[in-house]
Amino acid sequence: MDGVGVGRARLAVLIDADNAQASLVEHVLAEVATFGTAHVRRAYGDWTSTHLRSWKDQLLAHSIQPIQQFAHISGKNATDAAMVIDAMDLLYGAELDGFCLISSDSDFTRLASRLRESGRIVYGFGERKTPRSFVAACDTFVYVENLAPAAPAPAASPSARPAEAAPAGDVTTVAARQPVPGSRLRGDTKLVTRLRDAVEEASDDDGWASQSKAATIIRRRVPDFDPRDYGYRKLGELIAAIELFEIERRPNSVGTPILVYLRDKRRRRSPAG
Repeated sequence: MDGVGVGRARLAVLIDADNAQASLVEHVLAEVATFGTAHVRRAYGDWTSTHLRSWKDQLLAHSIQPIQQFAHISGKNATDAAMVIDAMDLLYGAELDGFCLISSDSDFTRLASRLRESGRIVYGFGERKTPRSFVAACDTFVYVENLAPAAPAPAASPSARPAEAAPAGDVTTVAARQPVPGSRLRGDTKLVTRLRDAVEEASDDDGWASQSKAATIIRRRVPDFDPRDYGYRKLGELIAAIELFEIERRPNSVGTPILVYLRDKRRRRSPAG
C-alpha cells in the first residue's frame, strides 16, 4: 500500500447491515484492527425496519455510524447504492489507505474492483455463501465463520470415539473444529501445490524464502486463503503441521523480531564449498 505498514493503514469500514450479522461485528472489527485503524465506521440499512433491531447495541458499543436508507420500493436494494456512493466520496475526499467492505452480496464486486483500480487495498468480509466474483475482487477476503467465537466443547462419554477433524472445506468455527492432521494436509494436492509454488517464487538461489513474502504471494493469488480453514490460527502453524518444509528462524539486523524462512524439503542442498 505505497509504503504503509500493516497495522498503520487508515481504513474505512462500510457495513451492509442487510447482509451482515450483528452478532459478529465485534469479531470483524478485531480482525480489521490487524490490518489498520478503522477511521470511518458506517453501517447502511433501513433502520426503521424491525429486522435490523439486533444492530442497535452493536452500533453504540462500537461507535458505528448508522446511515439511514429507506427502502422506497420493495425488492430494490437502496442500501447498496448508498454504500457505493459513500465509498466513492470517501475515495476522493478522505485520506484513506483502504476499505473494508462487510457484505455477502455480489453487488459490491464492481465497487471492490474500482477501489483497487484507484490504488486502495480492499478487505472483504462475508459468509461462505459470498459469490466468488466478490471474493476475487478483493485483495483479502475473510470468511466471518472463521471469526465466530468458540462454542463450548460437548462433554464426551468414556465410550465415545475420538472425533475426526472436519475436511478442509467443511468449516464451522475456528475453535469448534480440530486442526487437520499433517497426513491429511499432505494429501490435499491443491494446498500442497499452493504452498510449494509460493515458496518457490519467493525463494533465493539456495531455495530459502521468507515466510511473510510467501504468505503475501499466496494471498495475492487466493484472496480468501486462510489457515483457519484447516484449524490453524497462523500460517506458521499450518506450515509446521504439513511437514514439507525446512523452517529456519533468523534474527533481523537489529536482533528482533525473529524472521522465519522456509525451504521445500525436496530441494537438494547445494554441495559445500
